[in-house]
Amino acid sequence: MVKIIGLVAAGGFLLFLAYIGLLYSTRGTPITSVRSVGGEAGAPGVGDPQFLRTVELLTNATLKEGNAIEVAINGDQTYPRLFEDLQSAQRSIALQFYFMNPGRLADRLKDVLLDRARAGVRILFLHDAFGSQNMPRSYLDSLRDGGVEVSTFRPVHWYSLHKAQSRSHIRVVTVDGSVGWTGGFGIDDKWLGDGRTNKSWRDTNVRFQGPAVMQLEATFAAGWAEATGTLITGDIFFPPEGFQSDGHQRAALLHTAPTIGSTPAERLLALTIASARHRLFISNSYFVPDDDFRRLLVAAAQRGVDVRILTTSDVTDVKTTWHAGRAHYENLLEGGVRVFEYQPSMMHAKTFVADGLWASVGTANFDNRSLVFNDESALLALDENLGTQLEAIFMEDLEYSTEITLETFRKRPWTNKVMEFAASKLGRIL
Repeated sequence: MVKIIGLVAAGGFLLFLAYIGLLYSTRGTPITSVRSVGGEAGAPGVGDPQFLRTVELLTNATLKEGNAIEVAINGDQTYPRLFEDLQSAQRSIALQFYFMNPGRLADRLKDVLLDRARAGVRILFLHDAFGSQNMPRSYLDSLRDGGVEVSTFRPVHWYSLHKAQSRSHIRVVTVDGSVGWTGGFGIDDKWLGDGRTNKSWRDTNVRFQGPAVMQLEATFAAGWAEATGTLITGDIFFPPEGFQSDGHQRAALLHTAPTIGSTPAERLLALTIASARHRLFISNSYFVPDDDFRRLLVAAAQRGVDVRILTTSDVTDVKTTWHAGRAHYENLLEGGVRVFEYQPSMMHAKTFVADGLWASVGTANFDNRSLVFNDESALLALDENLGTQLEAIFMEDLEYSTEITLETFRKRPWTNKVMEFAASKLGRIL
């Protein structure tokens, strides 16, 4: 009898642990609204000095003047300049990638890194265990043998299963502490091309110089410390000149990481939506906003903001996520939000621009996974020049997109509705 009671107790305890694990792995974002306390109603507009102070405090990202930002869309504008920067390295290179696959880009990267390592450049390379799982061990070994320090971020072991779904979705490239890159790009040949033809992925990335590069370097240092146990310091990766001005744009690198409460990524997105006054253009590949974010988007549209969402079409690598996002189109369209689906290829960009002034280019998707579970990076800028440029890119993308209208969308096949309903139930983990 005692043995049976013991087995029942043990089984009950295991079920309790499983229940805790389920709650942890399906948790969502806690923010439901944005409001001013003790002042005027609503959040400050993005042009209000109070907005900058608020966003810095709520995201822990300090926007500094002195940055020079260049937008690079698609592979044609990204990889030639990226490899040119890497080839010019004299002291240090730091790389952190989520997605990698064998191919021409991977081979080119290896050749450049081995060349710079032979020249005495200190190179640290960090890759995510899940996103880069297709890279053969021989590739990584050849980098190590050539003098590149390589480490894997959060490899999956039985004793670290609680970290398994929290991935490093970050993209980091820094060269000599003076040049930084982030955005949606990866090391895979599907990014090669113009983003309009031959199924080449449509993406948006940024190259920048100035104080934000040191913030990107610090983002890399946090991941490297977790993966290797070593916290990097010193002039090689944090040179004194890296803290100096290289331009006139006010910007910061946001690094957001998982937590059981609200994340900087969630607070940034909620505040941005609430602070837009005229226009809010969001490009996002995996667009699955929860109930609260849909309410924020609809509230913005109903107060007169031109809210437009550009996302992928059925030309996507994750159909389940596309269906999950479409499950909520009617709610958004009824509220005045305009939705567009990009047609030529996979639309992988993750950007927003509010009122042509406040902008972000980064790695985070508009879904629970990016907002809650992943490490993400984004360059934030309060800059009219960058805002104008991103708005122009957005409008050009719309020429290759189909607007989803409420009347037409309601006539979609019932089979689509079934798939959307089923996929939406997985929204917390997509």
